[in-house]
Amino acid sequence: MFFKKKTRWYKIFDSAGAAERVVPLYKTDTILVNRRKICIAHTEEGFFAVSDRCPHNGFSLGKGWCTPEQTVVCPLHRYAFDLKTGRAKTGLADYVDTYPIELRPDGIYLGMTETIFTLFGE
Repeated sequence: MFFKKKTRWYKIFDSAGAAERVVPLYKTDTILVNRRKICIAHTEEGFFAVSDRCPHNGFSLGKGWCTPEQTVVCPLHRYAFDLKTGRAKTGLADYVDTYPIELRPDGIYLGMTETIFTLFGE
């Protein structure tokens, strides 16, 4: 196979405490990771990351809010997206990309999958 997928991890916060100061419980914020705008949401289950752009009208999800039901809500038209799957919670077939988050001893990391070309299948 000439193409393979690889997850690259980016440190987004130095600690859970630092993340909680930037994104308090049930709040969202936008960060820039590898030239992509990412919406970070904080619920009782932890931190979640989804693409920042609402597919309905392109508004920033980071300017919205999250709910106890693990959804992020777009502030423009109130479209809600599941933070775990990225799927719209209403009848729309829209979705947002989701990104894994890992809490490590030295900070919080966000994973982005990229496709790499390998000539020899390495």
